[in-house]
Amino acid sequence: MKLFVTLEPDETGMLVAECPAIPGCVSQGRTEAEALDNIREAIAGCLATRAAHGMPPTIEVREVEVPA
Repeated sequence: MKLFVTLEPDETGMLVAECPAIPGCVSQGRTEAEALDNIREAIAGCLATRAAHGMPPTIEVREVEVPA
């Protein structure tokens, strides 16, 4: 399964990784590689939890265009 993730530095310099298709699925890391490894682990845990509760694995994420 391929999912989009976002990476954004926080005020302490850590990289915060989030998977928009899975509400609440957030992790972080000191480097990009660490943040991506951690969000992969978080995604696996979130998917397992959602399955255990009979929830769909993800929600729909759409791309929209707005004027610049």
